[in-house]
Amino acid sequence: MKIFCSRANPTTGSVEWLEEDEHYDYHQEIARSSYADMLHDKDRNIKYYQGIRAAVSRVKDRGQKALVLDIGTGTGLLSMMAVTAGADFCYAIEVFKPMADAAVKIVEKNGFSDKIMVINKHSTEVTVGPEGDMPCRANILVTELFDTELIGEGALPSYEHAHRHLVEENCEAVPHRATIYAQLVESRRMWSWNKLFPIHLQTSLGEQVIVPPVDLENCPGAPSVCDIQLNQVSPADFTVLSDVLPMFSIDFSKQVSSSAACHSRQFEPLTSGRAQVVLSWWDIEMDPEGKIRCTTAPFWAHSDPEEMQWRDHWMQCVYFLPQEEPVVQGSALCLVAHHDDYCVWYSLQRTSPEKNERVHQMRPVCDCQAHLLWNRPRFGEINDQDRTDRYIQALSTIFKANHLEDKINIIEKRPELLTSEDLKSRKVSLLLGEPFFTTSLLPWHNLYFWYVRTAVDQHLGPGAMVMPQAASLHAVVVEFRDLWRIRSPCGDCEGFDVHIMDDMIKGALDFRESREAEPHPLWEYPCRSLSEPRPILAFDFRQLVPPRPLCAEGTMELRRPGRSHAAVLWMEYHLTPECTLSTGLLEPADPEGGCCWNPHCKQAVYFFSPVLDPRAPLGGPQMVSYVVEFHPGTGDITMEFRLADTPDSPLLSNKVA
Repeated sequence: MKIFCSRANPTTGSVEWLEEDEHYDYHQEIARSSYADMLHDKDRNIKYYQGIRAAVSRVKDRGQKALVLDIGTGTGLLSMMAVTAGADFCYAIEVFKPMADAAVKIVEKNGFSDKIMVINKHSTEVTVGPEGDMPCRANILVTELFDTELIGEGALPSYEHAHRHLVEENCEAVPHRATIYAQLVESRRMWSWNKLFPIHLQTSLGEQVIVPPVDLENCPGAPSVCDIQLNQVSPADFTVLSDVLPMFSIDFSKQVSSSAACHSRQFEPLTSGRAQVVLSWWDIEMDPEGKIRCTTAPFWAHSDPEEMQWRDHWMQCVYFLPQEEPVVQGSALCLVAHHDDYCVWYSLQRTSPEKNERVHQMRPVCDCQAHLLWNRPRFGEINDQDRTDRYIQALSTIFKANHLEDKINIIEKRPELLTSEDLKSRKVSLLLGEPFFTTSLLPWHNLYFWYVRTAVDQHLGPGAMVMPQAASLHAVVVEFRDLWRIRSPCGDCEGFDVHIMDDMIKGALDFRESREAEPHPLWEYPCRSLSEPRPILAFDFRQLVPPRPLCAEGTMELRRPGRSHAAVLWMEYHLTPECTLSTGLLEPADPEGGCCWNPHCKQAVYFFSPVLDPRAPLGGPQMVSYVVEFHPGTGDITMEFRLADTPDSPLLSNKVA
């Protein structure tokens, strides 16, 4: 059955109705999920397997049957580990129906249907008793309900309910315990993701400074965590102000509370500075003795940095203090971790709370609106002085900077509704845009500026200047160091056949929307360029949006050895013929192909199919042929790749819209 879905087109600005399959949302969820990344996380899988074996053994040693409750079973992997380890029976809970159906098939294919029951419910809906989903309580609780923040996927309420209704008192739990760690730092770079800095302009009147509004300066910021690949932040970008502090632990083998709480740790600053940011991560111990440990620590806090497991489903957390505060080396302070049932946040206090004193600290909420409107990279982009200087350079060729307090009129209208009366019958001599729009996900969505320019064409005077004057779409073929894992089939995982999951993801990717390019901040994901970057399409903003499609085809020669994982695309905006801003590569690749990406923008990644495992032998295609088409009516860009030894080789492609 087909259904109609409405969407706001980010490129044209119009609302469209699209015909979609009734299971469209399910396929979207699967295609964009982290299942492949989790299955490739060998460290996670091995540690869970070791912990499950130990838990089953402890129960058996007590002369009891091992009855396992697996909440959020996904593929059924942990349940199959439990049965293989000797568990007598396993109840595998999975609320997402397509995933539950896949788990049933995977369990059956691996021969465990007689010992694993997949229950398609939320764990809080599962019942125990003669007529219930489970005849009795389980004595082993296995879960993987964690996100980068540990508790952001509802782990605390799920554990709380499970201990009250589904498992025995003092049951075995895998993992057994989790600990959250924090480190206080000063970082102008990371602080620029949360606050606006004064903007310095060199004008004919001398240096002028644009100061952010007071309400924005005093705003505590967005309540959400900023999760990033912290290992890609250079140590030169922050100053460590504290040791790594264990903030609090959760024992999953006992009753867990989802009530709000706070935990304080006293410390002495290692150096004087300005406390701005808290870096945070966690580890989980799979056994009561803490011998089987899985950690998300960054390299400088890791016990074995050379053997760190790359993963994207768990990263590290960046939290911003409500306001920056000066700290003095050796002068004791208290870092306080607050949490409710889903979120963690931090505050800095001069004195430690008494043992039984409750610290009432409301979760920070933005009251200036800017943090609700802009994401973290947008703050960083506005604070980028080099980017500001480029705009000033371009504008200085048009007019000299002047006092503008009485020369700015804000018209709150969509561009197509603008009237001559709004402009007081005057014609526009300069149409200026960044362009940046909060609705944009992919680089070319900001072509909305072109549609705006077309909509207001009647209001432009003779010889009116448009800035940027033009834009161009660029592409390069890359080999990823790690990101390939999120799209690579797994096949067998710790001895279990999960091909059904691979096929399920592949089927989801065959749906139209799920075949689109994926936005990724590539500064967090190292890669090597295998081809030279090249312009693909050009867009002239001095002209109206054309009535017919713009099409380009050509080839990119692969000049460096490697495995072609994807094509990366980005936009470059030409403010003037001499001044260009790139949303992608900022400088030529180094001799080995290392790339320097714009840290404020996400680039578009088209994974080739199949994604090649770096363990596969080198060789293969020597060039990439492409056909790219811009469709003015919809604002979409469609693209087809050919990975081949010659332009006429058989097609191996992703056809995307």
